[in-house]
Amino acid sequence: MHPHTFERLHAEGLISESSVEKVKAVSANKLFSLHWELKTVLYLGVLLLSTGLGILVYKNIDTIGHQVILLFIAAVSAGCFYYCNKRKQPFSFSKVPAPDALPDYLLLLGCLTFVSFIAYIQFQYAIFGDHLRLAGFIPLVVLFFCAYYFDHLGVLSLAITNLAAWMGIVVTPLRILRENDFNSETLIYTGIVLGVLLIAAGELSRYRNIKAHFRFTYVNIGAHVLFISLLAGMFHFEHLFYLFIMAVMGTALYFYKQALKDHSFYFMLILTLYSYIALSYLVIRLLMLAQDIDLGAVYLILFYFIGSGVGLILFLINLNKKIKQNAGI
Repeated sequence: MHPHTFERLHAEGLISESSVEKVKAVSANKLFSLHWELKTVLYLGVLLLSTGLGILVYKNIDTIGHQVILLFIAAVSAGCFYYCNKRKQPFSFSKVPAPDALPDYLLLLGCLTFVSFIAYIQFQYAIFGDHLRLAGFIPLVVLFFCAYYFDHLGVLSLAITNLAAWMGIVVTPLRILRENDFNSETLIYTGIVLGVLLIAAGELSRYRNIKAHFRFTYVNIGAHVLFISLLAGMFHFEHLFYLFIMAVMGTALYFYKQALKDHSFYFMLILTLYSYIALSYLVIRLLMLAQDIDLGAVYLILFYFIGSGVGLILFLINLNKKIKQNAGI
C-alpha cells in the first residue's frame, strides 16, 4: 500500500502514528537503481546523434560542402578523444574504472565519428586509391588502441567487428563482392580463422592477465563466428561433411568444459543450440540416404524434432542444475 493510504487511515483513527512512521521509513529505504536504464538511454543517445549527423549530411550535402562536413566530423571526433584522454585514469593491464559515465559515451561517439571520417574521405576523395585494405586497417588499429588505452568494452566490440570486415576485404575477391556471392568457400575458411583467433585472444588475455575482463567479449563473438562458419562448411562441403561435423562437436566439447569451469549457462546454451542444429542436419541426412523420401520418412523426421525438442529442454534443465551444483562446491 502507498504511504499516503496509511496517512489517511491514521487520520480516520484506524492505525497509530507510529505505524505510519514505520511505513514511511520502510518506503524510504526501498530505493532502486536506474544504472542500466540510464546507460541504455545514453547509448541510444550516442547512436541517435550519430544517425542524425548522417541524415543531416545526406540531406544537405550540396549546400554544406564536403570540406565543411569533413572538418565538422573531424572536430567532433578530436574533441571527444581530447576530453576522454583528459579525464582518463592511469593505464593498467587490469580493469580501470571510468571516472564517470560521460567519457564512456563520448569515447564511443569519437570512435564512431572517426570511422565515419575515414569512410567519408575514402568515398569522396579516394585518398587510399584502390587500397581498401589500408582504408580498413587504419580504423582497425585506432579502435583496438582506444579499447585498450581507455578500457572500453563497447569500442572493443566495434574493433572486432571492424576486424571481421577487414578480413573479409582482404581475403575476398572483388568479383565476389560485386556478384554478392557470399556462399564462398573463402569466406567460410575466413570465418573459421577469425573465430579461432578471437577465442585464442580471449583465453590469452585471461592467461596473461592483460585486460582479462575483455575475455568474454572476445570469446563470445568468436564462439558464434566459429560455430556459424563450421555449420556453413558442413552444409556447403559435401566431401568434408563428416570432418566439419566432428569439428562442431569438438568445439562444443571445448566450450562445454569451459562453461563448467566458469559456471556459465550462457555458453552451455549456445553450444547446445549449435550442436543440436548440426546433429539434426546429420539425422535428416542419414534418413534421406537410408530410404526414399516418402510419407514414412516425413513422419520419422517430425517425430525426431518433437522428441529431440523435449530432450533438448530436459538437457538444458539438467545442465543448469549441474552448473549451480558446481558453483556451490
